[in-house]
Amino acid sequence: MKRIASGAVLAAIIALPALLSAQDVEKGKAVYTANKCQTCHAIEGKGNKKWPLDGVGKKLSTDDITKWIVTPAEMEAKLAEKPKIKMKAYKLADEDLKALVGYMASLK
Repeated sequence: MKRIASGAVLAAIIALPALLSAQDVEKGKAVYTANKCQTCHAIEGKGNKKWPLDGVGKKLSTDDITKWIVTPAEMEAKLAEKPKIKMKAYKLADEDLKALVGYMASLK
């Protein structure tokens, strides 16, 4: 049953870009900050500049952004050059995951 719910959430996240409001983006920023994503990543020069996320919304689909957050090992396995530091998998509430993915997708 949980897998079905996750599939529904994933489908909703894939349709995100057209449905995002400014409030959703702000919630995504709050989730980003609360989970200390800036420890490893940077946006607009703020945070760890080694792995910037500026433009990630142009480079990755919402499905791929979701996978990077939820199952990063699967995404790292696809990289030609493996990172020295592995990203941890995050278990976020569906609403928080949707907001964070929406925020990342808005970074064009």
